[in-house]
Amino acid sequence: MNRPSGHELSWPRLIRTPSEATRFIDHAGFCVLFPLKNVPLASLYYAVAKRRDVRWDKYAQLIWKWKDDLPKKRRALYAKYFKSRGSFLSLQLLPYFLAIEGPAVGAEACYKMGRISHDALELWQALEKHGALPTLELRQASKLETPAGNKRFKKAMLELQGLLLVTHSGAAQETEAWASNCFDLVARAFPREVRQAQKISPENARKAIAARYRALYPSTPTVQIARLFGWTKAQALSALGL
Repeated sequence: MNRPSGHELSWPRLIRTPSEATRFIDHAGFCVLFPLKNVPLASLYYAVAKRRDVRWDKYAQLIWKWKDDLPKKRRALYAKYFKSRGSFLSLQLLPYFLAIEGPAVGAEACYKMGRISHDALELWQALEKHGALPTLELRQASKLETPAGNKRFKKAMLELQGLLLVTHSGAAQETEAWASNCFDLVARAFPREVRQAQKISPENARKAIAARYRALYPSTPTVQIARLFGWTKAQALSALGL
């Protein structure tokens, strides 16, 4: 068994079920699906497989399924969040991340504020109207069915996930190929956490997130923390009480 390296966490228990995966995510607070060189976070893959070199093995297949199942069952949020890569956020810390992203507003208001593109607006409104949708249905509802539309869809979906407005929520077998991701609005999937976020200031949210990160990685430089979470250096220093 490989010893933890980099930012991987030592986790003594075997992880073979969604409940065990949830316990690991809750302990970490936030982690990525697979190990990433440019993202200093623990990965669920390492916690399950006990190695960093990723292979499409039984462990990868397990966590690939969990990335859809855990958010659908409201056990953790999964979205392409950290550096636009697959990330889990625990339900305990999700309100703090939501508080940093800003107060909940409607799709039109968010678009008029310049926070999202028109394509992202279309996706948001389609999910608002139809509920959680698999990829192909969502593209059709947003009139993004063409190959060019698919590129626009992917870009807009990254926008919405990066702002924690959309989460993965299950999977659907739309074709004979791989199952399609299903998406839902975070406000509908995690209403309790959205309400909690409204009572947290961005400053206190950053402090809570920084405290969890520093508890796991005490020697991490301030500049690296700022870069990971997209904060200014001043915000990171304040969050760390420096």
